[in-house]
Amino acid sequence: MLEKAHKIAEQLIAWRRDIHRHPELGFQEFRTAASVAEELEALEYAVQAGIGRTGVVAERGEGKPIVAVRADMDALPIQETNDVPYASETPGVMHACGHDCHVAIALGVATLLSTESFPGTIRFLFQPAEEITDEEGLSGAPRMVEDGAMDTVDTILALHVDSSQPVGEIAIADGRVTAGVDSFRASVMGDGGHGAYPHTVVDPIHIAGHVVLAIHGIVSRRIHPGDAAVVSIGSITGGEASNVLPDGVDLSGTIRYMESNVQATLHREIERALSVAQTMGGDYTLEISTGYPPLSNHPAVVEVVKQTARDLLGHEHVASGRQEMGADDFAFFSSLAKGAMFRLGCRIEEDERKHHSPRFNVHEDCLPIGTAVLAEAALRLLGG
Repeated sequence: MLEKAHKIAEQLIAWRRDIHRHPELGFQEFRTAASVAEELEALEYAVQAGIGRTGVVAERGEGKPIVAVRADMDALPIQETNDVPYASETPGVMHACGHDCHVAIALGVATLLSTESFPGTIRFLFQPAEEITDEEGLSGAPRMVEDGAMDTVDTILALHVDSSQPVGEIAIADGRVTAGVDSFRASVMGDGGHGAYPHTVVDPIHIAGHVVLAIHGIVSRRIHPGDAAVVSIGSITGGEASNVLPDGVDLSGTIRYMESNVQATLHREIERALSVAQTMGGDYTLEISTGYPPLSNHPAVVEVVKQTARDLLGHEHVASGRQEMGADDFAFFSSLAKGAMFRLGCRIEEDERKHHSPRFNVHEDCLPIGTAVLAEAALRLLGG
């Protein structure tokens, strides 16, 4: 499979660059989905569009087992600063996390498997909206599940490019590998007034300072040191004029956890931290939204991927993965079937490009490597 993948490397790069030039935000992947469907139909897959709003599902084969390969398609609301011929042509939107690579690799896997004979069924899930949720708080994965994308699937595979790892290396581990993620929005309320007379008001900025300190102390003082947890405040807004104390301050942030008991503690302690506002004469509101669950890799599937990668790349190029506090809604898929996601090294050696930054980019030599490992692992799981 590695030799075959290298033979289509130019096509993989062309697909990736085309998608990179034309990024689309979550649930708006109309062009990407249409291009994907066209390529898959040309390969004689049975294709369904509009799954999970803008997702695409494609199948080949018959009967059991059913092995699925997932690729997320959405971009991020970031203005690209890379000076490359394939830079984003959509102002304020770019593929800053590598989903363009995921789509190209999955199309490559579909290409390689289209010429193979195997028992069972291969199914491809080109998923919208991994990065965002809709008005009901659902991302692309649960929306695709609602539309039957995971019906009767036995095993599901995915990868994620990783700009911190060198090209030619993959990393994978079993058990929990990415965190669950929730978000919170809060308001600290006071009674504003003239900045020259702070003694006559209840200053929400002063109160919010104590609330922030209390929130930042949750993980270090309320969570067992052996438990993984993160609470980060991402925005604080309040006031408009330098000499006016506002009536309120708004905060928002992210909650990350691996275990449900830690999640419950974090929720409870954020509420407790906000209650400082009442002690200081103000008040607060708090809304916590539940997001993606933690992602767990199934040991049996991990072993197949590991052995596949060792056979194709060599033992020295297969690393043990580690728990990350990032999140991925692939967890919704892997909770319904045996699943595994691995990390694919894509680092540009002279200048690592960090994910979710306007300079994010990948070394495109990673594309045939990811294609080969995914294709061969899927084939082995099918029994072919």
